[in-house]
Amino acid sequence: MSKNILITGGDGFVGRHLLSYLENQKFKIFTCDISDGDISCDDISAIFNEDIRIDHVIHLAAKTFVPESWEDPFSFYKTNFMGTINILEFCKKHECSMTYVNTYVYGDPEYLPIDEKHNIAPNTPYNHSKVLAEEACEFYCQYMGLDVTVLRVFNVFGVGQGRRFLIPQIIADVLDSNKSKIEVKNLAPKRDYIYIDDLVKAIALTIGSGDKFNVYNIGTGKSYSVNDIIEIVQSIAETNKPIISTNQVRKNEVMDVYADISKAKKDLGFEPATTLEAGLREIIKTIKCV
Repeated sequence: MSKNILITGGDGFVGRHLLSYLENQKFKIFTCDISDGDISCDDISAIFNEDIRIDHVIHLAAKTFVPESWEDPFSFYKTNFMGTINILEFCKKHECSMTYVNTYVYGDPEYLPIDEKHNIAPNTPYNHSKVLAEEACEFYCQYMGLDVTVLRVFNVFGVGQGRRFLIPQIIADVLDSNKSKIEVKNLAPKRDYIYIDDLVKAIALTIGSGDKFNVYNIGTGKSYSVNDIIEIVQSIAETNKPIISTNQVRKNEVMDVYADISKAKKDLGFEPATTLEAGLREIIKTIKCV
């Protein structure tokens, strides 16, 4: 029998891709987006017909832009922490399981690759709000009998991501014939980039995957610098624009990070299929076809 899945944040970058993928997998999908109300305080149950049973919730809804969290931390704690409490209460009331999609929570790495046992050290209001939400998930599992799977996602990229993020901005600058150079703040930081298609498949694998509280890293196990990305994009686009760095270091910047994904491989059967270059090619191809 097909399961009824509720996605919070279904109108976001990840949510749109996930919705399409799960519908193709014959799940019945319901969404809760900003147009339906404030997840931090509104009754999520109110948007559903009482005859509809939700079997699993995938909680994506969050405020996500890290620099903004320093300017307005309250809104991040309100949405990301209290919003998650509201979703956990919904799951308790409706006796359904949940996938909580978190992001990088480890701070400056003590060792690489980072496994799930690494100390958690949030270094921005955004990361701290997400860690508090994850702790709430664990508490509800331990004391209220919920089943929650947490995915700690490293840097996601893909078709349709907003230009305020690094990779879309680099691609836009490379493809813009009016731009004579590529200018970034810092060429050195390295990240583990997971393509959106691989992420949504990982999320789908968590539906009915286990019980109680489980945590998995989702990445590729490789890291690439900002300079690496620019060079790959320019190679694909066949451009050779000069690269300018203003040498600005973002507050609490992490210089290198990549994931140990062996636990997700073992328990979920997760295996990333898209390389950084292949993902960048797909984004560029899509832009050129528009």
